[in-house]
Amino acid sequence: MVNSLYLRKFNLNVLIVKNLSLILNGVLAVAVIYLYVLHFSGNEKPSASKASSSAGFEGPIPKIAYVNSDSLLANYDYFKDQQAALEQKAKQLQSEYENRAKGLQGEITAFQRTSGQMTINQAKAAEEDLRNKQQNLMQYQQNLSNQLMQEEGKVNEELYQNVSDYLKELGKSNDFKVVLTYTKGSGVLYADDSLDITRQVVADLNERYKSNDSSTTKADSTVKAKK
Repeated sequence: MVNSLYLRKFNLNVLIVKNLSLILNGVLAVAVIYLYVLHFSGNEKPSASKASSSAGFEGPIPKIAYVNSDSLLANYDYFKDQQAALEQKAKQLQSEYENRAKGLQGEITAFQRTSGQMTINQAKAAEEDLRNKQQNLMQYQQNLSNQLMQEEGKVNEELYQNVSDYLKELGKSNDFKVVLTYTKGSGVLYADDSLDITRQVVADLNERYKSNDSSTTKADSTVKAKK
């Protein structure tokens, strides 16, 4: 029974942070797709000047643009800052977990070394105590994972909201009917560079993020000054 006491290695940073980019990329893929259907919702028939002469298609030609999601994630300051913050948080929690694990491992090693000198009842009691500590450590590990996953969820929601709100405004102001996400392996086989609005989207989102961050810093300074 002594040999059944062991500590499973656990890398919080790998499990959480590597998964972050996959989750956020998936959220972004949903957020970037925005269909602006205002001009298609009425019963009004399209004028002849707007009709396409292409075979098999009638009606106004929709104005389309696309955003390269890989480039957006790589250059969006909000995403980079949030990812760095979560990575730092994961390292901190990983360190806390490892410190607890080392302490328990030391107790297990000491027990395995001295158990032969104990009575049967003493050995059973000590082993039961270590087993409970082991279970508590596993629960602590799960709590850390849940904590980071909740923080990821907040970042995902904010990322979705930031990109989605911006694209809705961009769609209305530029009369875009569809804004697609385009990256390697996506369902879009070809997209002309003239439809690429990634640079504009990144620049505008970064400007908004910078402006909001400055406003928050200024507000915090005002509150501290009043105190």
